Amino acid sequence: MSKITSIQAHEVLDSRGNPTVEVVLNTEKVEVSAIVPSGASTGVHEAVELRDMDKSRYVGKGVLKACENVNSEIASALVGMDVVDNQEAIDRKMIELDGTPNKGRLGANAILGVSIACAKAGAKEKGLWLFEYFNKDAVTLPVPGMNIMNGGKHADSGFDIQEFMIMPVGAPSITEAIRMGAEVFHALGGILKERGYRTTVGDEGGYAPSLKHQEEALSFILEAIEKAGYKPKDDIVLALDAAASEFFEDGVYNMRINGVREKLSSNDMIDYWDELVKKYPIMLIEDGLSEDDWDGFVELNKRLGDKIQLVGDDFLVTNVKRLKKAIELKAENAILIKMNQIGTLTETFETILEAKKANWKNMVSHRSGETEDTTLAHLAVGMETGQVKTGSLSRTERVCKYNEFMRIESYLGDKAVYPGKSIFDYLGK
Repeated sequence: MSKITSIQAHEVLDSRGNPTVEVVLNTEKVEVSAIVPSGASTGVHEAVELRDMDKSRYVGKGVLKACENVNSEIASALVGMDVVDNQEAIDRKMIELDGTPNKGRLGANAILGVSIACAKAGAKEKGLWLFEYFNKDAVTLPVPGMNIMNGGKHADSGFDIQEFMIMPVGAPSITEAIRMGAEVFHALGGILKERGYRTTVGDEGGYAPSLKHQEEALSFILEAIEKAGYKPKDDIVLALDAAASEFFEDGVYNMRINGVREKLSSNDMIDYWDELVKKYPIMLIEDGLSEDDWDGFVELNKRLGDKIQLVGDDFLVTNVKRLKKAIELKAENAILIKMNQIGTLTETFETILEAKKANWKNMVSHRSGETEDTTLAHLAVGMETGQVKTGSLSRTERVCKYNEFMRIESYLGDKAVYPGKSIFDYLGK
C-alpha cells in the first residue's frame, strides 16, 4: 500500500484555449497528473463545472476557485489515504465533502481531476496500464464514432446537427478502423475543396463547411467513403449527434430543413429522423430530442429502437438515476458516457454497469473542450464499452486518444478484440 502525500491543482488550457483544471498527485512512490475536459453543449442536469465568473480573467472562465478547492479542502481530506485499489473510498470521500447533489460547491472539475489522478497513481504503483487497473481481463477495443463534419455549437457551419460521424464497422482491428477513418476524412477534405467549400475544422476536428442543408453533408460523406474505396453500410456506417436541446425553444424544435427554418413538434422530429434512417446508412442517433422530452424519447424508441442505436447524452448525463428511469420507460437503448458529466470515476463505472445490466449499449465520449489526457481511451477499453467517440482525425487532443488505442491494441496482441458490426444488432435487418 502507498499513501497520498500531496495533491496540487493549477490552471492549464483546453483545446479551445479556455482554462481547465490539472491535478498533480504524489504518493510515497509515484507522481501523476490528470487534466479535466470541458463541454460546449452541456446538459442542464450535468454536474457543475465550477468557473470563477471573474470577467477580468479569461472572460470569466477561470478555474482558480476549483483549483483552490483541490489544494485546500480536498487535499486535506485525502492526503494520508491509501491510493491503490481504493478508488471508491476516495471518490465517496470527495462526494461527501462536497455535500451537494451536483458537486456545485467544490466543482465537478475539481473532484474529477483528483479522481482520475488517484486512479493513475494506483495503476502506476502496481505497474499496470490504466485500462488494466480498471479491469485486468479487458481485451475489447471500441468501434470509434469519428466526427468528420461539425455543426451546431461546435462550428459556424450553418446547420443544426452537431456531429456527422463515420463508424468503421467492417475493420478487423481498431488500428485498421483508424486508418479507414483517416482515409475517408482526407477524401472528404478533397471533395469539399474541389467543390469550393472551406476545409477549416470545428471544435472536434471535423470539417465545418457552410452547406445548404443537413442532407448535403450526408451526401458528401457517403461520396467520401466511396472515394476512399469503402462501401457505405458494409464497411462504414453513419452516426449523428443532433444535440437537439440546442435548437429546442419555447416548446418546439427550431430546425433548418432544406434551407428553411421550421418549427417542429416532437412527432415531427421523430418523423424527420425516421426518413433520414430510411434514406441513409445511419445506425446511431444521439440526443435526437431535447433533454427533458421524456415522452418524445419513449415514442422515438418505439419507432426506431429496433432499427438503430438511440443514445442519450444531455438526456441522461452519465447519471445512474436518470438512466434507471429511462430503462424503466424504455426511452432510448444506449447511453453516452462522459466522466465530467457526473464527476468521479466511481459514479462513471456505476452508470456503465447499470446500462450493461439492462443490455443497453455504452459509448464513452470526449468533450468539445479536450486535452492531451488519454484517460478516456483507457476507460473505453477497461470497461469494454465497445464504442467510443473522440472526434475527427485531426487536432492533437483528438488524435492522442486514437494513438493510445493503437498502443493498447499492440500491447494486447492476439488477445485484442475489435467488435466491429456486432455492436449494431440491427445491421443486416
